[in-house]
Amino acid sequence: MTKSEMLSTLATDSGFKKKDIENIMQTLNNLIYKTLKKDKVIKLDGLGVFQLKDRKARMGRNPATGETIKIAAKRVIKFRVVKALKDEVLGK
Repeated sequence: MTKSEMLSTLATDSGFKKKDIENIMQTLNNLIYKTLKKDKVIKLDGLGVFQLKDRKARMGRNPATGETIKIAAKRVIKFRVVKALKDEVLGK
C-alpha cells in the first residue's frame, strides 16, 4: 500500500479530509522522531515497539576479498512487532 492509497482509505473510512489525514500522519512521524531521540522507546499498542539500540564494534569480513575488517559501533533503530499482529497476519 502506498502513502496515497493509505491516505485515501483513511479519509474514506474516517470521514476526514485527505489533507487533514496527511497532516495527522506528518505530526505522528515528527512525534516518533522526537520521542526516539529523547526517550529511546515508543510503544504503539497493537503494532509494536520502536527502540533505539547501541551496537558494539565487531569484526567482520569483506565478502569480495575475504579480508577481515573492523565494523564500528553505531546506534540503530529496531522495530519489534507485537505477538497479536504476527498471529493475525501469519495465521498462527
